[in-house]
Amino acid sequence: MHPQAMNVLHMHQKVTLMVNRYEVFADNGGEPGQLIAFVEQKRMAFKEQVTIYTDSSKSQVLAGFRARKVIDLGSGYDVIDGNGQPIGLFRKDFGKSLLNSTWHLDSPNQATATGSERNSGVAILRRLWNFIPFIENFPFPIRYHFDFQRNGQPVFSVDKKTWLRDHYLIQIADPQIDRRVVIAQAVAVDALQSR
Repeated sequence: MHPQAMNVLHMHQKVTLMVNRYEVFADNGGEPGQLIAFVEQKRMAFKEQVTIYTDSSKSQVLAGFRARKVIDLGSGYDVIDGNGQPIGLFRKDFGKSLLNSTWHLDSPNQATATGSERNSGVAILRRLWNFIPFIENFPFPIRYHFDFQRNGQPVFSVDKKTWLRDHYLIQIADPQIDRRVVIAQAVAVDALQSR
């Protein structure tokens, strides 16, 4: 099944010493099914560039995203398809993100979708977590959720489903949004959260 036909995805993160590894699965009756995307994000990259592959063999590129600037405080990330053509753009709203992480997602021929953390209290706890020496290198243990909306209508959500491991449920409400852009933004919600 092609990702564009999917309305529910599962994303799992595995942390290693040098990379954050993400696997995105099709939904199979509420559980992760077939692997549809595989990502390895280098930790502490000077200028962020992430490639999303169709599987762990890394033989075929599904999409990717790259920072427009080295210092990315709101500058944005271009989302590209497997041929390097632009299919979207997302950027963190630096001002609003001081208290509640907020992202803006642009797709061709569509109004901007805005995503923010559902629970402001959890958002503030996550800020504090990032200031504790050594601890900030471990995944935040409390579940958190992002809701993306366009003109007051739901587009998709990214929900952390487990307490200690980074397992996410991605639910897509907008049938028109490019699933490759959704996957890129979902990876960014986790991988770029502390920036």
